[in-house]
Amino acid sequence: MITVLVADDQALVRGALSTMLGLESDIEVVAQVGDGEAAVEAAVRLSPDVALLDVQMPRLDGLGAAARIHAERPSCRVIICTTFGRPGYLARAMASGAHGFIVKDSPPEQLADAVRRVASGLRVVDPVLAAESLSFGASPLTDREREVLKAAAEGGTIRDVAKSLRLTDGTVRNHLSSAIGKTGARTRAEAARLAEERGWL
Repeated sequence: MITVLVADDQALVRGALSTMLGLESDIEVVAQVGDGEAAVEAAVRLSPDVALLDVQMPRLDGLGAAARIHAERPSCRVIICTTFGRPGYLARAMASGAHGFIVKDSPPEQLADAVRRVASGLRVVDPVLAAESLSFGASPLTDREREVLKAAAEGGTIRDVAKSLRLTDGTVRNHLSSAIGKTGARTRAEAARLAEERGWL
């Protein structure tokens, strides 16, 4: 029996994924949680064979949760299952220790098959995303540039961003300028939009 943890912040989606997997005779869903911190805690406590994680969750996103689970419970293999099929997410998911990456509109049988394959030690990646990821390449943004651009995208002035990240105004301007240049954008809003579309944020 393959034991699975399902983490998604949307209760209906979480329930649907769990129900679909529960219909399989060789798969048992042992926990359903609504955020990344709870996913890490459940993975450490229950030691499931596979953790199925959404990307965008409160408290800790799926990529951060994947990295923590990989570090704290390496026997638990992670699949990122997301609505947002963005190429940059794929690269970041693999870098965080995930073993699979699929989109939520995949047919139910593909989800069950992905769980089985990942549990057996294989990697599973959506082929369309894999091709797109290669065409965009890895994110050119540094961790700090990504952090500053993400904070700027949420609104606020340079001073607000600097205060929230404990940086100087000049440092924030430098990171934003660099991020704008690397994304080929004209403004910080456009840079944030392009980076988001490519999964770099």
